[in-house]
Amino acid sequence: MIRIGSRGSQLALWQANHIAAALRSQGREVAIHIIRTTGDRLQEVTFAEVGTKGMFTKEIEEALVEGRIDLAVHSLKDLPTELAPEFAIAAIPKRADPRDAFVSVDYASFFDLPAAAKVGSSSPRRQTQLRALRPDLDYIEFRGNVDTRLRKLAEGQAEAIILAASGLDRLGRTEWVRQRFDADHLCPAAGQGALAIETRADDAATCEAIHFLDHPDTRFAVTAERAALSALGGGCQVPIGIYCRREGDMFRINGVVASPLVNGRGGEDRVAATTTGRDPEQLGREIAAVLLKNGAESILFAGKQEP
Repeated sequence: MIRIGSRGSQLALWQANHIAAALRSQGREVAIHIIRTTGDRLQEVTFAEVGTKGMFTKEIEEALVEGRIDLAVHSLKDLPTELAPEFAIAAIPKRADPRDAFVSVDYASFFDLPAAAKVGSSSPRRQTQLRALRPDLDYIEFRGNVDTRLRKLAEGQAEAIILAASGLDRLGRTEWVRQRFDADHLCPAAGQGALAIETRADDAATCEAIHFLDHPDTRFAVTAERAALSALGGGCQVPIGIYCRREGDMFRINGVVASPLVNGRGGEDRVAATTTGRDPEQLGREIAAVLLKNGAESILFAGKQEP
């Protein structure tokens, strides 16, 4: 029996059941254990107020350490860049669509929105990059699971919302997806669209059981992204986008660092860069070094001073 730990949200359970089905196809017995995390308890608190480091993983990792579960299925972007030594990312399945989606009942694209239209998003990364494209819009905080956000949109609390395309695809809730942003216009979060299967580092049997799920190109890309995020100090409140993908026999990585939001405003200072390489850790460190040299260092320093 392989015991999977998962948050109780609809998307988290889809992800856990997706991995469970793959394991069952290999003849494994599987059970799913639902674990409530800090992030689930703080649905009405903004990410900017509490940060996101460990919000959706702490209690699940405690269950792993205590042996109550054998593996955890995470959205990789929720997983801190530095894992404690007792844990390992034993498999990273093939990545889904990493892009951000523009979701609206009435408008065909982000650029069709009228001035002062309300755009809902809980992500400073999304808000700062979109503000650079459309500073005339009103970006408002939007928390809750996918269904909650879509309900708020249907009620008219905003003219549009921005969500990860992968989550909408997985849940089959694409009826109001009008546009998927090019990663060069809205750089995704490190690991967006990818799943991480976390185990105890010394649990060789579980690691072996799930090895077949590991996708080499996805592991390369997200390893580079997480290396860049770590080099930039990914636990701070500064909005950072990092996205890596294969191009021929090379991998290209894009990075964006913007000044932090304060009371819903900010993001005017923005640094972007791109580079290519063949080693994931080195590629991540290289893009971070370029961003820091081009002005991200002062932005990151300012972000650390924010309460």
